[in-house]
Amino acid sequence: MKKSNLPQKTCSTCGRPFTWRKKWAKVWDEVRFCSERCRRSRNTSSPDSTKGTPTS
Repeated sequence: MKKSNLPQKTCSTCGRPFTWRKKWAKVWDEVRFCSERCRRSRNTSSPDSTKGTPTS
């Protein structure tokens, strides 16, 4: 199968299109996010807003 013929989906978090990957072959119907970063930040509006800020 040519790369141009691979199925595509749109990421639920960032809205970018992403294509099928071999590691997703068995779970392609369940894949909703393009990356681990999008999967982790799915429930927060600004994922890094509370991390790394010193508290007084």
